[in-house]
Amino acid sequence: MVTVGVLALQGDFAEHESMLKRLGVDALEVRLPSDLQGLDALIIPGGESTTITRLIQTYDLFEPLREFARSKPVWGTCAGAIVMARHATDLDRPTLDVMDIEVKRNAFGRQVDSFETDISIKGMEGPPLHAVFIRAPVIESVGEGVDVIGRLDSGEVVAVRQGRLLATSFHPELTEDPRLHALFVSMAKGGGDSA
Repeated sequence: MVTVGVLALQGDFAEHESMLKRLGVDALEVRLPSDLQGLDALIIPGGESTTITRLIQTYDLFEPLREFARSKPVWGTCAGAIVMARHATDLDRPTLDVMDIEVKRNAFGRQVDSFETDISIKGMEGPPLHAVFIRAPVIESVGEGVDVIGRLDSGEVVAVRQGRLLATSFHPELTEDPRLHALFVSMAKGGGDSA
């Protein structure tokens, strides 16, 4: 049985938990460093990146999360992708700096500019994935070893993978399609493999 943690400091962690449970996966909320023990993988959900990074600092989670990401799969969605990035524009706090990407916060505008569209994900079977973008970031640059797995029709990078690390600008947990969560669970089953 795979156990996936969901960082539950702020944001839509409950929706990720619900999707994981639909897939028959144990989902545990992570709020303290000790909550990372025994997990096979971790999701950092969407929410407000400034608040999430502040709370990571408050609960002394920076180093434990970095250490976890060195050996286990981690997936950041929306604000989670910002938190994982090497650099994020307009963020006045440090990121985890575990993924070799640069991210532009709120790249599509404010809440009122939120939108939905279909995206083809490299290596994913079936029709394009329906993606929900809410004050979403764009992945502006990727380092060596980072594989772009999803773009908007206009070319912006919105999904990347770097070994056991995954980042998406959108919110797959807000749809009924479990395929991206299933992909992440398969990465968790592979443990530390970089696939």
